[in-house]
Amino acid sequence: MSQSVDRALTILPLLAQGPADLGLVADRLGVHKSTALRLLRTLHDHGLVYRQQDHRYRLGARLFALAQEAVENLDIREIAHPHLVALNEQCGHTVHLAVYTEHEVLYIDKVESRYPVRMYSLIGKPVAITVAAVAKLLLADLPEAERRTLAGRLDYPLYTPRSTPNAAAFLAELATVREQGWATDLGGHEESINCVGAPIRGADGRVTAAVSVSAPNVVVTADELLTLLPLLRRTADAISGECSGNNHPRKPHERQH
Repeated sequence: MSQSVDRALTILPLLAQGPADLGLVADRLGVHKSTALRLLRTLHDHGLVYRQQDHRYRLGARLFALAQEAVENLDIREIAHPHLVALNEQCGHTVHLAVYTEHEVLYIDKVESRYPVRMYSLIGKPVAITVAAVAKLLLADLPEAERRTLAGRLDYPLYTPRSTPNAAAFLAELATVREQGWATDLGGHEESINCVGAPIRGADGRVTAAVSVSAPNVVVTADELLTLLPLLRRTADAISGECSGNNHPRKPHERQH
């Protein structure tokens, strides 16, 4: 039974490359045509493959429906939480998970630091969209026209002297984030708090969430916090891989740092 399941599952990625006839399927599986036909018929009965008029087989509509349903039911918070906890245990600082929804960036998970100093961020509350590292990551991935429209209608409160002052500066910052594949907030929201963030990508390569590490400068300097970037990016990549099944979630243009 397990061998039949293995063979049947081998057929699906084969057909993902394009329609194939019975002979090709049998050859790839290394089985007799009668065995390949039996497997194809079973997959056909479940809607996972479809037999065309030219007698070749292609992936069936049921497979795409199942994939879409799986994506829609994917709980990024549930998947990411163990990784956030592990990151927190390794670095000791506050870890956040954020998403972009309804023109706001929201924290959807948080693991507190191990030291007495606590951050005021709350799960379910919007972040300071023009300065937060997670916001820069999520907005940098938007199409250019959408980025420009959004930047033009945002307010730019000067929380600190390091806050993003206007739309032009914000768009320049997003361009940098888009190129390098990570983001920072070094005293832009609170002068005493520094933050570094990395993107989480879905199966389509788009940024679906962002994870960050934040710490007060009385605990670590900004330079010390930035040394955690490789660990942070590995965490983001692990979450991306679990969400999408893609072992290489970074886009090709993103440089390693």
